[in-house]
Amino acid sequence: MAEVLVYVDHADGAVRKPTLELLTLARRIGEPVAVALGAGAENTAAVLAEHGAVKVLTADAPEFTEYLVVPKVDALQAAYDAVSPAAVLVPSSAEGKEIAARLAVRIGSGIITDAIDLEAGDEGPVATQAAFAASFTTKSRVSKGTPVITVKPNSAPVEAAPAAGTVEALAVTFGALATGTKVVSRTPRESTGRPELTEAAIVVSGGRGVNGAENFHIIEELADSLGAAVGASRAAVDAGWYPHSNQVGQTGKSVSPQLYIASGISGAIQHRAGMQTSKTIVAINKDAEAPIFDLVDYGVVGDLFAVVPQLTDEIKARKG
Repeated sequence: MAEVLVYVDHADGAVRKPTLELLTLARRIGEPVAVALGAGAENTAAVLAEHGAVKVLTADAPEFTEYLVVPKVDALQAAYDAVSPAAVLVPSSAEGKEIAARLAVRIGSGIITDAIDLEAGDEGPVATQAAFAASFTTKSRVSKGTPVITVKPNSAPVEAAPAAGTVEALAVTFGALATGTKVVSRTPRESTGRPELTEAAIVVSGGRGVNGAENFHIIEELADSLGAAVGASRAAVDAGWYPHSNQVGQTGKSVSPQLYIASGISGAIQHRAGMQTSKTIVAINKDAEAPIFDLVDYGVVGDLFAVVPQLTDEIKARKG
């Protein structure tokens, strides 16, 4: 069976969930070969093997942390040259998509971004994408070269499928462009204790109807009762009520959780573009004509200041 390269997203050896989802998809079209780079890369092997990686290629060098993107592209290209894979899968983060695009240009191949599913085809892997703000679902395949595909988080289940996970050192030669953009400082993000927005299985978002930064604690309390991430509409972010890093929408982050709860969000197309592929959508809005209700699985017409605290209390009661 052909091998499929999977780019590993990890933090000091702790593998992030989107990578484990990629391994599930990779097994549909071949044998996963994971590529783990940077500090702690070798520590990823056990988890990757547990989820289907037949081989783990690792490399560590100062360039991976001191410079942006290009050193990782150099390493992924080295893995591509060593393996000659049937496809290359990369998580659909901002960095992941840049790595994938640069690799595709280098190897003369087509690229598919933001896939939400992947299956084997007679002429190569077939990717499913949501198009035009998720109003349509399309199936595409790369017609030239080795497919390079980025996949949105929460697009596949995480399934254990133990494999060999043989660790091999990857020899990487950095090109002249690798040191073009240097990282001069880093500021750690303050932890909220909540899951990463794009990776969360549940997202609770607030919009214009929250009516002020001082009221967002209602949204946060519901999110915390569910173990969810907190999102915000563009209107709420533009008003300064919540950080831009939490914006869901076309100009913010794209999410695809198992459950999306929209509170006080009218459902403008810009917002829908960032969350329409969510598996189950619930809306709470006092305007019965709000466009968001055309999209939802469950809708509550009511004042969020009455509905959301009651929902939070009921969830806590059932958990307790």
